[in-house]
Formats: sequence, C-alpha cells, structure tokens
Amino acid sequence: MSSSTWTPAALSSEARPLEGRCWRAVEAQHHVSTAKLTDTADETNRLEDLIDATKPAVPEEYRHLNYLLFTPFRYGAPYPTGTRFRRPGLAPGVFYASATARTAMTEMAFHRLLFFAESPATPWPANLGEYTAFAVDYAAGRAIDLTAPPFDADRALWTRPADYAACQTLADAARAADIDVIRYESVRDPPDGINLAILSCDAFAQPDHVDRQSWHIALNARGARLVCEFPRVIVDFDRDAFAADARIARLKWER
Repeated sequence: MSSSTWTPAALSSEARPLEGRCWRAVEAQHHVSTAKLTDTADETNRLEDLIDATKPAVPEEYRHLNYLLFTPFRYGAPYPTGTRFRRPGLAPGVFYASATARTAMTEMAFHRLLFFAESPATPWPANLGEYTAFAVDYAAGRAIDLTAPPFDADRALWTRPADYAACQTLADAARAADIDVIRYESVRDPPDGINLAILSCDAFAQPDHVDRQSWHIALNARGARLVCEFPRVIVDFDRDAFAADARIARLKWER
C-alpha cells in the first residue's frame, strides 16, 4: 500500500504500542538572555513572567508538563514552510526527537547548515554554538514504525531529503487514526539513525525530561564538528555527509 492509500482505517490496523527514551536538541538552556537586561533575580523572574504572558496559553491538559515538552504544541500561528510531518500553514505541532543524542545533534547541525545555505551573506559564527540535548520517556499505545513492514516498502518516499509531501499526507492520516508516535529513519544520520515524531503530548510517559547533555557545534569550511562535554564525545562530519540534500550542496563553504 503506497502513501496515497494509507487511510486512517489502514493505519489504525497497523498501530502498535511503542515505548522508550528519545532525545531532542535545543539551544542551550542555561543562558537566560533576560538576565542581561535585569539587575536582580526578582527582576529577571518578573520579566520572564511578562514575556510568558504574551505567549499563547498552554492547554489545561498539558500544564503539568515541563515547557520543553509542551512548547512544540503551544503555538497555533501559521507555520511558514512545513516540516517532514507538519504541513505549512496552520497545522498541529510535532515534537521531533531521536533515539540517541548523537542523532538529535546531527539533525540540529544539518538545520544550522541549512540556515547558512539559505543566508549566503551571513558569516560563520565566531564562537561555538551551545546546545542542550535532553531525554524524555515516551509510551504510546498507538504508534507506527516506518522502518518496519509494511511501511518500509515505501522507504523511498519517507526518506526524501527535502520533499515532505508523502510524510505530511501520512501524518494527516495518522492523526485521524489517533496515532501518537511515528518512528522513522533519520535522513541526516544514516544508516542507523532513528527519529520519532511525537504527535501528541499524551505520549509522554513522565512530565519532565529525565536526562540532559551539553553539546557544542562548530561549523567551518570542512563541515561540522559536534562535541559533547559529558560523556565526552566528538563527532566530525565532512561537507559530503549532508550533500545528498541539494540545498546543502549549494552552500558556500568558504566564509
């Protein structure tokens, strides 16, 4: 069955329980930019509260969760370009994560390179980029695995570097079938990288993250270097690692 014929009923018949731990990468959480604008902790907390009050209200059923978990589902504004499992425009949020911190950081490095590919006049950052990889436990009663039969027959559709149409159509049907998690192959960290698209906060097994790591990303003319402080990990990607994506292949590496 191809992606065009994966109806909600067909997906529902393939849904299975899925649980485990996944990792998501975000900009470093230990630097609070508002602290630079205030003189005391009380002023910082007050400013943070004022800023938070301008954001959309957190749905009641998600208020017990740490903000790192509910943030991807909080904003209802139209999404400009779309992502692998989220259509452009006004579409439900997706919590993207990976089976390992390394894969999560590789995905982050790709998107950093994509930013510079789309901003050719922007110079490389002078300093290392600082990021936090945090782990969450999930337990979904209804999930689908695109790396397993029968979905793996359409692997060529799920792993397109930049054309997300098939994945977005599948995600629409998955939501209609009350699927909470889609497990899929990482295009940016082959051959073993695994990602997860969590479609609902109901899939989180705990209200907070359960682990975190500090990482740095250095971009240069050779590619990208990922460094974890503890446990100590260093991963180098040369420029060819991401060249399968035509957008990155056009990147001006000499800055």
